[in-house]
Order: sequence, then C-alpha cells, then structure tokens
Amino acid sequence: MFMERQIQQIRPGKWTELEVLDQKFNAVEQRHGYPAKRRYRCYIGGHTINTLVIEREWESLAALEIAYMKCFMDPEWQAVSAEYDTISESNQVEIYLVMS
Repeated sequence: MFMERQIQQIRPGKWTELEVLDQKFNAVEQRHGYPAKRRYRCYIGGHTINTLVIEREWESLAALEIAYMKCFMDPEWQAVSAEYDTISESNQVEIYLVMS
C-alpha cells in the first residue's frame, strides 16, 4: 500500500474557485480509478493558511501510474488542470510506503 500526498499552495482568495474545480477533478478521477482522497487545509503549523494537503492510498504503484496516465490523456482532465494552474502557486507530490 502506498500513500500519495500532494502539498499545494493556493493563491489567496481562490478557495471558492478551488472547490468548484475539485468537483470537476473528482468526476474525472473517479472514472479513471483514483481512490477516494482526504483534503486538509493548514490551520496551525509549518505551512501557511493557503496550504492544501491531499492524501490518497493506492494499492500499488502500478495502479497509481495507470490512473495518472489515463488522466494525462483525458482532454477533460487537461482542461481542468489548465484552470487549476490559475489558482495554484505550487504542487509538490510525495509517495510514502504505508507501514501499518
């Protein structure tokens, strides 16, 4: 089992737009086999309040790769990603081996 974590910096004032885009991402990602995600906004800690963390658990790295490749080739996902680029400052992806 692997855990994917995305740490994103959202531009100030863009959180409402992010919620609309997230629904679009969900629709496309579900079609391509993405597991459910959990979303967190930093409240207190080492990141700013404009930090969004998304986590998902994948059964295997192969499943992650296949789902991402399907999305990368999907014109709808490409369009939503282009919109996302206007509200995001950065996106860092980390992959962890789940130990327990």
